[in-house]
Amino acid sequence: MRKLYLLLLSAGLILPIASIADTAGSLHKHHGKHKIHKIHTVHKAEYKALVSPAPATQNDFKVTGYIDGSYSYLSRNKFTNGSSDRSFDQVPNGLTLQQAAATLAYQPSQGFGGLLNLIAGRDANATAPYGFKPVSEFDSQTLAVDFPQAFLQYVKGSITVIGGRVLTLVGVEQLDPTQNANFSRGILFYSTPDTHTGLRAIYAVTDKLSLTAGVNDGWDNIRDWSRRKTIELGVSYTVNPMFSFSAQGYNGQERATPQTSFGPLGTRTLIDLIATLNLTDKLTLVANYDNGWQTTAALPSGSNGRAAWSGIAGYANYKFNDAWRTSLRGEIFDDQNGFRTGARQNWREVTLTVGYIPLKNLEVRAETRHDFSNVNSFVSSTGVSVSNNNQSYALEGVYKFG
Repeated sequence: MRKLYLLLLSAGLILPIASIADTAGSLHKHHGKHKIHKIHTVHKAEYKALVSPAPATQNDFKVTGYIDGSYSYLSRNKFTNGSSDRSFDQVPNGLTLQQAAATLAYQPSQGFGGLLNLIAGRDANATAPYGFKPVSEFDSQTLAVDFPQAFLQYVKGSITVIGGRVLTLVGVEQLDPTQNANFSRGILFYSTPDTHTGLRAIYAVTDKLSLTAGVNDGWDNIRDWSRRKTIELGVSYTVNPMFSFSAQGYNGQERATPQTSFGPLGTRTLIDLIATLNLTDKLTLVANYDNGWQTTAALPSGSNGRAAWSGIAGYANYKFNDAWRTSLRGEIFDDQNGFRTGARQNWREVTLTVGYIPLKNLEVRAETRHDFSNVNSFVSSTGVSVSNNNQSYALEGVYKFG
């Protein structure tokens, strides 16, 4: 079963509800062979080749889940184009059920299997792909339902083939809050896809090197709308227990105006690089770089043209002991043409999170975050004032089961 678990983690498509205590130690922690990589969890280098079939057992069926709730305060929660300036923590002042999630998985070490991951809560409004809109179907901004993962898989030796809706390969942060070191999702998470619908193949070359290739319907889309398919490629390599890196990318056609089924088409490309350095058992450093562009995109000026964006994020995660840990995150994002945020801006943020684990399956997090821009892009919740900065505070409780 350990081999099966490692194989599925290497695919980057399973939502392992890992111990919050383990996550508290470090984001992207390498215990000799693995890393937590956007709910996308990627343990690409921990796979060990499976060379002989094994019969399904009762342990191949798993039910796991978590409940994530928060109180948040944001001085400003929108950009000047009306879109939210946060991925999930969008309530300006109040309590929120972010996610109540359950994952049902049947994944034998060889042969056919599958996984279904459902989430309910406010976050599902943001994760829902084009073609399935929970806001209109459930008529609620506070409670929605989505299925970020729903796929069948077939495992043969060192190759896994997966078909359905899967988590993206790119990014450090994940949809699953138990796998993140901070409460709020960062800017790079904000600017990249959550899920894809299509086919993916993962080949574990060795226990240190894995390769991924796939074809899908594009960014957060469960319909094709006669566009050219998107290609995904990825490679992950663990140099040694201290250092590992991965590179992944996407290229395919997308509408000039996202989340629509008509209008001009452009080719969108995204390159994502991640490096993880475990300095000690307590301190882990992570760096994430993104570079993206689209040949034809709807710009804030009202015209269509080429758009480009890039960003970098850094994380310093420190574990004081089994109960207490902290995480410092800093990001810089250059939206050269305003395509990703609705404003031509250089957006930066700094976040400090402190986590406390009173019980094995429960973590409480306190967070403060400051965002700032080179232009007045942030709008107050009342829509009265604009500013070049945004301050937020949050308390979060995450309970996991299974």
